[in-house]
Amino acid sequence: MLIRSIFFIALCFCSLAGFAQVKRVTVAKDGSGNYRTVQAALDAVPKNNRAFITIFIKSGTYKEKLNLAKKQNFVHLVGEDLSTTILTYDDYNGRAVDTIEPMGTSEASSFRVFGNDFTAENLTFENTAGKIGQGPAMWVYGDKATFKNCRFLGTRDTLYPYGYGSRQYYKDCYIEGTTDFILGAATAWFEDCTLFCKDGGTVIMAPSTPDSVRYGFVLQRCKVVGDAPADSYFIARPWKPFAKTVLLNCELSAAIHPKGWDHWGKESNKQDAFFAEFKSIGPGASPKTRILWSRQLTPQQAAFYTREAVLGGWDPTATSE
Repeated sequence: MLIRSIFFIALCFCSLAGFAQVKRVTVAKDGSGNYRTVQAALDAVPKNNRAFITIFIKSGTYKEKLNLAKKQNFVHLVGEDLSTTILTYDDYNGRAVDTIEPMGTSEASSFRVFGNDFTAENLTFENTAGKIGQGPAMWVYGDKATFKNCRFLGTRDTLYPYGYGSRQYYKDCYIEGTTDFILGAATAWFEDCTLFCKDGGTVIMAPSTPDSVRYGFVLQRCKVVGDAPADSYFIARPWKPFAKTVLLNCELSAAIHPKGWDHWGKESNKQDAFFAEFKSIGPGASPKTRILWSRQLTPQQAAFYTREAVLGGWDPTATSE
């Protein structure tokens, strides 16, 4: 009897340990993994998931319209190689599909993330619609989204940190586009990222931060580069009145206009929006020529902009499988 009880208890512990282990599945176009498509792997994530599920994606170009639904939480996407693992689609704002009304910008996104605690690394997210209309490569609604060593390729509205109250973290990422190629209402911290201004654009960011949210887009040690002509890009413009964007120790190319920021043709935005820089460097850093309603932060003011403060106590670097 005692031996049977010990065996039963041991079996229970083994079952619990197995349940706690992180599930890992593989996507491969050639059929060598658990799934041939990324969406099939996403569909298999249970609702109200509580433990990280790692989806490893082998190299290849996956042309799929992707969606991670609400309550499909704790999904970790890992690409085999940044430059050869590409998730792509080509929808755009205004595109008519059958008899349905033309797509809006959100619907046109190549990948939409509604679930919380989403992470992605070593992946390229792409929208190939081109100049025909706004076409996000990535749209994020869920809270606590992390992107490490990822590329976001597109033209207009490439990266859409959409969610009201959503906190997002971008580390060592490459983001390219033309006008408003980073936009949205979320609070997003960009760290050591590269922003590539493509020829033909006018503004890098279009934040729509709600008035009840303290932080919008914050960029730390980021680089602005590109093939756009000198003085052709503004750093940001307020999509909504209380938009917020702050640059900390960023390097700006000559593509940045000496005025730095734009008020989108609405005088009240000059009072309501909060656009600021701290120790910008490079040819595009020109504090003396910036528009008067923008701010150059003092060291004391800049000290309030820590990753912990901006992300509301959430530490994305502690996220683990």
